[in-house]
Amino acid sequence: MTAPLTIDDAGVAELVRDAVAAPSMHNAQPWRFRYARGSRTFRLHADFERAMPHSDPDARGLHLGCGAALFNLRVAVANAGFHPGVTLLPDPGDATLLATVGLGAPAAGDVALALLHPAIHRRHTSRYPFSEKEIPANLRTALIEAAREEGIALAFPASWHLRWMEELVQEAEARNLTDSGSEDDLARWTRIGAAESDTATDGVPDYAFGPRKRGGRAPMRDFSGGRPAPDLGSTPFENEPHLAVLSTDGDRPRDWLCAGEGMERVLLLATLEGLATSFSTQALEWPDLRWPLRDPSSGTGHVQMMLRLGYGPKGPKVPRRPVEDVLVTED
Repeated sequence: MTAPLTIDDAGVAELVRDAVAAPSMHNAQPWRFRYARGSRTFRLHADFERAMPHSDPDARGLHLGCGAALFNLRVAVANAGFHPGVTLLPDPGDATLLATVGLGAPAAGDVALALLHPAIHRRHTSRYPFSEKEIPANLRTALIEAAREEGIALAFPASWHLRWMEELVQEAEARNLTDSGSEDDLARWTRIGAAESDTATDGVPDYAFGPRKRGGRAPMRDFSGGRPAPDLGSTPFENEPHLAVLSTDGDRPRDWLCAGEGMERVLLLATLEGLATSFSTQALEWPDLRWPLRDPSSGTGHVQMMLRLGYGPKGPKVPRRPVEDVLVTED
């Protein structure tokens, strides 16, 4: 396959439309893109005005979301017949510039990326109960390898470690319910009532909150924060949730970006394989609870994300900002 010599502005917009289908904390969508026609290069910038000062004071979660958008862009670029040439954190003097992505001739590995493209717009966060059906061992292995492709570790905790993680999430959820800073972050990024949820372009609309948990051990967040919200009913969740943790050796912005890329690679493969997915970030929002989540056998690594996977409803599509709001194209 020969890479096209040029791509028009409509094609650039389509690539960004795929990129911004990525998940981000509370669907804040903390990214901006610039595309230079002459060099055929994207620049991905963090939008720190969309940061969460209490729940994500170091912008770690913000970087994970931007890393997920970067991975989607890589997949879209490969699917369009180019090779995505990525440079992370190219300018030490500009903390907002997270990556550049140049459009080059196809290279080894691009086909594997392109095969994930159908999952980009099929992946939605599901806050619904999953079945107790086991995830096959060969699929778990494939998901672990997908994370490894991006230089991060994916593990499926079991036994007492799994129970310990569930207890940490419960502790975090209890803290959040009485913590004014967490309440403020949640209020800013949730959309309750038809006037807000039907016109939102970001945040979590009330129709995506999912039902209230009535029993079960799946770690679920109450997005209503105790505020009046449409009643989506209550239902039991899984007694044996399938949780996975994503970890990195380091804990700096580059590690966070790589974790976001690896997270999205895992999520897209899981989607292709028929799994529904959601996130559990509560314990990660409290430093004293995040640290004990690490691998108990080695005591090393930095947990960046906890995933919940299983067989069940895929969840509703949530809003995205228009491409013209996040993309600037220049010569």
